[in-house]
Amino acid sequence: MNEDITWHSTSVNKEHREKLNRHKAACLWFTGLSGSGKSTLANEVEKILYDKKIHTYLLDGDNVRHGLNKDLGFSAEDRKENIRRIGEVAKLFTDAGMIVLTAFISPYRSDRDFVRNLFDNKEFIEIFVKCDLDTCEERDPKGLYEKARKGEIDNFTGISAPYEEPLNPELIINNGAGSDLRKNAEEIIHYLETRKII
Repeated sequence: MNEDITWHSTSVNKEHREKLNRHKAACLWFTGLSGSGKSTLANEVEKILYDKKIHTYLLDGDNVRHGLNKDLGFSAEDRKENIRRIGEVAKLFTDAGMIVLTAFISPYRSDRDFVRNLFDNKEFIEIFVKCDLDTCEERDPKGLYEKARKGEIDNFTGISAPYEEPLNPELIINNGAGSDLRKNAEEIIHYLETRKII
């Protein structure tokens, strides 16, 4: 850190913003394999929160790579930097008193743990969107698994790169074949209500 850079405190803090918003801030970190349904589930949760007049923002893996992280590839080092940047952005949203939802494969536990440590106690909610590889491949909305199986994509999580399942996530959502999107989203909403975040 450059010694010429100093942190400037502001008169309005997170607690003020939470009071204005009438709900607590939190980061809902959706993690799971490509095709597990992270983005679809996060989007459904955000719609329910919006209907409840909760201030939210959804950060989606593909969307962020169109702008903020368009300079990054998919090597282990780039994935680490991708998640670091997203963690810092998510932290800014919680400082704004909002509930931020993030939908990223984020395959490495160490990267997810790094992000968790950015947040105040109990603000980071890791949601493991659990789905077997066969179902993810069957869904394969972008045809990525097929390309990875043919060797056309390097470092593809679940095929040629690892996915480290969370050891102690706050929530495990079983999102395999035949799962009910609304029911799974309501399970997350119930968790937020039980924790008095909303």
